[in-house]
Amino acid sequence: MAAFGSFVLLIALALAAYNLFAGAVALRLIATGQPARISPERLADTARRAGIAGFVAVTGAAFALVWLVFANDFSIAYIAEHSNRALPAAYKFAALWSGQEGSLLLWAWLLGAYGFVLRLLHKTDVKLYAYAGTILAGVQVFFLTLVNFVAPPFSLLRGAIPDDGNGLNPLLQYPEMVIHPPMLYLGYVGFTVPFAFALGALMMRYPGEKWIKITRSWTLVTWLFLTMGIFLGMHWAYAVLGWGGYWGWDPVENASFMPWLTGTAFLHSVMMQERKGMMKSWNVWLIFSTFALSILGTLLTRGGLVSSVHAFAQSSIGNWFVAFLVIVLAVCIFTYVLQRSHLQSEQRLESLVSRESSFLFNNLVLLAACFVILWGTLFPILSEYVQGTKVTVGAPFYNRVAVPIGLFLLFLTGVGPLLPWRSTSLRAVRRNFVIPSIALWGTLIVCLVAGVKPWHDGSFDAGNFYALVAFGLSAGVFTAILSEYLRGANVIRKQTRRNLFSAMYLLIRRNTRRYGGYLIHIGVVIVVVGLAGSAFNRNSESELTLNSTMSVGPYTLKCVGFTQDSNLNYNSEYALLDVYRGGKKQFQMTPEKRVYLASQQPQTMVAIHSVPGWDLYVVYEGTNPDTGNPIIKAFLNPLVSWIWAGVIFIVLGTFVALTPNLAPATVALRVAAAQPSTAEAAVRGGD
Repeated sequence: MAAFGSFVLLIALALAAYNLFAGAVALRLIATGQPARISPERLADTARRAGIAGFVAVTGAAFALVWLVFANDFSIAYIAEHSNRALPAAYKFAALWSGQEGSLLLWAWLLGAYGFVLRLLHKTDVKLYAYAGTILAGVQVFFLTLVNFVAPPFSLLRGAIPDDGNGLNPLLQYPEMVIHPPMLYLGYVGFTVPFAFALGALMMRYPGEKWIKITRSWTLVTWLFLTMGIFLGMHWAYAVLGWGGYWGWDPVENASFMPWLTGTAFLHSVMMQERKGMMKSWNVWLIFSTFALSILGTLLTRGGLVSSVHAFAQSSIGNWFVAFLVIVLAVCIFTYVLQRSHLQSEQRLESLVSRESSFLFNNLVLLAACFVILWGTLFPILSEYVQGTKVTVGAPFYNRVAVPIGLFLLFLTGVGPLLPWRSTSLRAVRRNFVIPSIALWGTLIVCLVAGVKPWHDGSFDAGNFYALVAFGLSAGVFTAILSEYLRGANVIRKQTRRNLFSAMYLLIRRNTRRYGGYLIHIGVVIVVVGLAGSAFNRNSESELTLNSTMSVGPYTLKCVGFTQDSNLNYNSEYALLDVYRGGKKQFQMTPEKRVYLASQQPQTMVAIHSVPGWDLYVVYEGTNPDTGNPIIKAFLNPLVSWIWAGVIFIVLGTFVALTPNLAPATVALRVAAAQPSTAEAAVRGGD
């Protein structure tokens, strides 16, 4: 099976190379109109079919590696390093992406899958899809070169074959690790598709904005995968690492966040190009940057350039990614310079107080956040290169800069939907902003009365101040979005005489893109509320003897036992803790510490009890070597569950935005005012 896997990988590389070469030749012949012995259209079709066959070949290689993992074939170096006999089946499957070679094979397979779907849809616009398919083939050649010659997953182990493998990294033996990396990869790899369409459309001077409409669903689905991957990673870090947090500005966390920021900016600004013919160069470079940042993230993870619990070991493979990134940027710059006259804007910004300006400011803020994170991530590398000493940039730097940027972005999230296109009037400002302003200031007053104050022990507390601002802005933004829903629903209710809920459903179905976006914004607001709760985290640590207690917040934890257990995969020890509140027992928690037998590496298994207001988060930190008593650390983390609830709204909103609109109404709605409100415009189908 190993020989089969290696063989089909070589076949896949040959097919991808043919797809690239034949596709490029065919497109060149079509562009120049030169006579040829073979029809360019026929040549392009053979290139397309080679791309489809290449996906089948890569699928065969991925299947072969998974088969060998389940067969416990430790003659394969990758399997001996990342699996063992006692590993549960789900984690054996996850071994496919747990190491360098397997994760690169997964990258190639997912890219092949995206290309497979794209090539099946080629009849939508044959020439544009041919350009995009050829560019995808170029990217695929790079990754297949890596898995064939640089990091082959089927390499045989040198020396004696062991009876058992080293096992999967304990950090990866958690249910979410079966789905978190594939989700993240689906996002990383998926941005190759809109990149290919953008570059192809620019190369062929594709008329109009049709390429954006074609790739809208591709981009939104890819963005959703990356979003889910990021939040699954946050939850994994929260539940497994045992430090009480979910985001530590780790370099690899940053690497996934940066393309998310530029991808989010692209999704917003393409509406400007579709509706107004503006920001064409900006949008092209946003999607170019998003793809480049995805490759950079892969480089940081695999090149050993940064220290991270997510990163692979030091490897020379980083040089290959650097070379590929240079080639990609060179091609993008060359194509843009050659075709920049095709990207002239058709209109100009007419007012700073308009929907257009809100999109522009939104983009600038997102890019500012991306630049700050990129600078902080690369600074240790640059400092070591220049000074010979690696200067680490920690969480305080990011929080000091990124948090204010994030709050301003939240403000724009609420302001943008309330502004009409082109320009606005003072009357419209009053009508649209009065209620959200009342909600904002009312929330601030309530928070101050409740004790959320921007000072502590007589000194300014930045964490409390930012949390206070976040709560106020979140209330204002939520009210602004809700008022937009209600205004639009009332227009439909008056015209159709339906009830309010039925009118809201019809409103959403008539403009799914707009109101799905609003649901996503509501999800972002809920996530921000959850993040703001971290300013009020509390923790306590204590060595417990039998029947002794410790307190954190309103809870008292009583140790009623500590014991040990074992199975074929790991040994464990854990504490039994009864949790009391107000003198009454509420529930029991069992934080655990494991030592995996194959690798002899320890792993913390956190006990978490969640309610809407907070999480009780308990960690078994080990035993005191002198007394043998367990050491317990308990955290009270407010509003963490709001983060995961917000993700549900984001996912729901994305699905709504991907749903086709209902057919337009046959009778236009009667408009009372000469200048329609943004809600009325939305009802009639405007973005």
